[in-house]
Amino acid sequence: MFKHSTRRWLAGLGVAGAFVAASATPAFAADPTIADAQGAEGFSLYANDVIVAPDGPEKWISLYSLVDEPFTDYTVKVDRSAVDGFAEVQTPDSCAGTGAVLTCTVKNDAEPDLDLLSLAVLPRDGAKAGQEGQLAFTVTTPDAGTATYRSTVTVGEGVDLTSEPFVNLAGTPGSTVPAPLSVGNQGKTDAEDAVLFFFGSYALAPAKRYENCEYFEDNFGEYAYACTLDATVAAGGSAKLDDSFGFAVPSDAWAPNTDYGFAIWMTPADWQAFRSQVPDFGKSAKGDEGVLKLTPTAPSRTLARAMQQTDVDPTNNETMIQLAVKGNQKADVAANGATLDAQVGATVPVTVGFTNNGPAAINAGGEDGIYTLALVTLPKGTTAVKAPEQCADAEGEFGPDSGKAGAAVYACFVPDVVGSGKKVEFPFSLRVDQPGTLAGKVELFHGGPDETTRKDLNPANDTAKIVVKATGDGGQGGGDGGTLPITGSSTGLIAGIGALLLAAGAGGYVVARRRKTRFVA
Repeated sequence: MFKHSTRRWLAGLGVAGAFVAASATPAFAADPTIADAQGAEGFSLYANDVIVAPDGPEKWISLYSLVDEPFTDYTVKVDRSAVDGFAEVQTPDSCAGTGAVLTCTVKNDAEPDLDLLSLAVLPRDGAKAGQEGQLAFTVTTPDAGTATYRSTVTVGEGVDLTSEPFVNLAGTPGSTVPAPLSVGNQGKTDAEDAVLFFFGSYALAPAKRYENCEYFEDNFGEYAYACTLDATVAAGGSAKLDDSFGFAVPSDAWAPNTDYGFAIWMTPADWQAFRSQVPDFGKSAKGDEGVLKLTPTAPSRTLARAMQQTDVDPTNNETMIQLAVKGNQKADVAANGATLDAQVGATVPVTVGFTNNGPAAINAGGEDGIYTLALVTLPKGTTAVKAPEQCADAEGEFGPDSGKAGAAVYACFVPDVVGSGKKVEFPFSLRVDQPGTLAGKVELFHGGPDETTRKDLNPANDTAKIVVKATGDGGQGGGDGGTLPITGSSTGLIAGIGALLLAAGAGGYVVARRRKTRFVA
């Protein structure tokens, strides 16, 4: 029976984590200008900027070390003098404060992390919009030397954008579904412009791609985009998107299904802060199908305001969109094995995988769709000298050892949507160690968000053989290599696969980091 570690790495496949804007991981891995900043003395640091508002909530600044191995011993000094007149930078329990300077010392950290320090920042009584200053960080380590960084604290105008918490929509594969989204402002200050950030699963494809929207690829949900909208949302008023906004349900969407997306309203300044802090959004491009408009539904006036604005209550400006995809459209996924001739002692390429025969896409999310995992048992009498990065030892854990050679059984998974007619390939290089007819197999397992196994349209083709007909004298005798015996219930392999999905009702921001997948038309 496979070890519990198999289920642990299955649960971790494809998911980079969940986070909120106030505590997001910085995008330093994708931005060399950040990675090189202020680190000439030995290593690099990064800390986010924050905007606070009079009578607004606390914001958090997190300081990171941009190093390969986290520090176990270090000291952080924080000079608060430049912001002390308008912002309170609270002293964590692990730090000592002497005047405007904080000193935080860590020794022999048993669980070191790149996150060195997090500080809560609050506006002081009497803080006025437009005030600005910098926190100065100095990090000293026993071995890596010293580095510095500065983070900007700004006092902005406070607004309070709001939206409906839920919107329910319905459609069928191939249909276009209008989405009547709106934003309110229950604050006392008019909000100048707004940004709509949306991300969602496969069935929530954008019906149009607008010139004032930035569409992201690869790393932030199946669909993700941010639209900068030129409009004033009056204090106590609201505004709505024009009627052209909606979703185009793909023709190969799984049905029936329930898909989810999230629409978050931000001020332009909050969006820029969020954009700079989250993990790599991947490539992006502007649309070319006109301009998405935001129309006030209450009288508004033209503002001449250069002041940055921030949302004083970001918990009430997120809308969860639930799309019911109606119909009856599922998929047949067929395992692809391999048969080849080889000489003992040779290293040969063996490519296995599966084909989605459609008509629905798989790995597309939603409550009722399926995700497919391939369990590849290599022929006994062969040795994997090279394995694809999407595969890991089925008795190991997904992580740095993914793609590691030498395992007998591999669990292979791709988080990408696999459309109808698409083939997923897992290329191995096998060394042939003994003569005979050496047999292995590919087995497919399908799971859903409820962590149970599910069936595709034709379970009979979910297993395929891997056969290596080896000739020559390997010094080990001949005969049938057979297959590696597998005992225990196969359903255990799927336990935890639900962590791959954007679960129903999950709020906040979920990042699904893609892996390169070889798709063959």
